[in-house]
Order: sequence, then structure tokens, then C-alpha cells
Amino acid sequence: MVEPSLSNPKSDAGGMNPDILRHILSRWRPEDAKDPSSDIPKLLYCVPTGGNPTGSGLTLERKQEIYRLAQEYDLMILEDDPYYYIQFTEPLVPSFLSLDVDGRVIRLDSVSKLISPGARIGFLTGPQPMVQKILYKVMSSTSHPSGISQMLILSVLKKWGHEGFLTRMEDLRNLYREKSQQCIVHLNKHLRGLAEWAEPTGGMFIWIKILGITNTSDLVTKAYLKDALFVAGKVFQIDSSAPSQYIRASYAFATHEEMDKAFSRLAECLKEELSKKI
Repeated sequence: MVEPSLSNPKSDAGGMNPDILRHILSRWRPEDAKDPSSDIPKLLYCVPTGGNPTGSGLTLERKQEIYRLAQEYDLMILEDDPYYYIQFTEPLVPSFLSLDVDGRVIRLDSVSKLISPGARIGFLTGPQPMVQKILYKVMSSTSHPSGISQMLILSVLKKWGHEGFLTRMEDLRNLYREKSQQCIVHLNKHLRGLAEWAEPTGGMFIWIKILGITNTSDLVTKAYLKDALFVAGKVFQIDSSAPSQYIRASYAFATHEEMDKAFSRLAECLKEELSKKI
């Protein structure tokens, strides 16, 4: 796994870097996709909007380039996009599905981030043969989502209608955009010079590089003991035992005042850690 960062060209504030993807795929020839014995990748999984933990989102230009690579190497794209309607740019960046002309995109959506987390309802869109195989798998494993949840969500959507749904999404988008901006204000107030970050382009998270230390685990623990909750960057690595300079913060539920207190306490803990090195 490539650890997302502010300075890492493999994944930056604009999301996945198509040039790096091309470099990785260059280990194979495009015609290897037709060889059943080849170990060429078959599927590209991505969270294109408001990625967790980075808060980054793919631009239209990058999506177009990634799709061209998928065509060249015959990749399926699994577009996991629960934050699509929580983009902070206007107009919204089109989805991979909307760019698909070959039937190579499977799109996953969720109402958890848009209507009700407790509903546990999501849906997929894609080529009919692939969707049918996935449905067979669901039938033989989880059976199906809660019928009560499905009826509740259906009732809400019927009441809203299409225009009502879009209005709700605009309100939600404005809410999280405002919260992300509040988060940046408090980061600048308490951690300027102590950390680096890129402004989120969507979603509910911000990815923060802590300067002066190589592993944020102890820092996150000390902040937690002061009632400030962050997530250590190593949690998002395949090798979670490896050190990470990063932490993830979520502004989804925190108030203006709570953000101020949390970043203030994090800064206090960080300054204590840095003072030990002097």
C-alpha cells in the first residue's frame, strides 16, 4: 500500500496519480490481459471522492486518464464512492460510471453518509452480468439487507423525490464544507509550523502530517487521555506495526468549540513530545 501524503507523488491532494499507476502497470504488456495465466492486475479499487483518511478527491482529468489506462490494460474499476455528494467543488466531478463506455465500471453507493448510518443500506450499479454474479453471492452469504431499513429509505426517497434528494445533498455538502473550513481555521491556529495538511476536497476527514516525530501512536494516545480523539496514521497501512508521521481527524460531528479544544490539546501534547528531544 502507498501511504497517502502531502508530498508523496503516488497519492496527493488530487488523489491517485495516473503517472504512477502507468509506471506500475508497465511491468506487464497490455496483451497480457488476454492471458489467463498472467498475474496482470484485473481490477482497480478506488475511493475517488473524499477518500478516508486523506480527504482527497480525483479530478476529472485524472479520472479520464485512469479510465484510459483501464481500457489499455483491460482493468475493471470498482468505484467505491459513498462521499460522492459531499464534494466541496462545483460542479461535482463526474463519476467513473458516467465515463464508462465499455462496461468496465462497478459503482458502489451508500446512504450511510447521506441519510442514515444506522440503515446499513448501499447499492451497486454496473454491467448486468457482473451485478447478477454479485447478487448470487449476496444471496448465499448475507442474504439481503434489512427489510425494515429498505422500506424506511424507500419511504424517505419517495417523499423527497428527485429534486428533494438533490436539495438535501446540497444542504449536506454545504454543511460539511463549512465544517472542513472550521477545521482548517483551528489547524492554522494551533498547529501552524508543527504540522502540514492539504484542505479536503470532500468527505469528512483531514490527513495531517506531524512534523518532528516519526510515529504518532503515543501522541494520539496522550491526546485521547485529554479527551481529544484522533486516529494514528499507522491504522491505515497494510503493515500497521510500521511507524507513521500522520494522523487522521474527522470534522463530521465536532462543533466549532470542540475542534478548537481538540487541536489545542493535540498541540500541547505535541509540544511536550518535541521538548523531550531538545
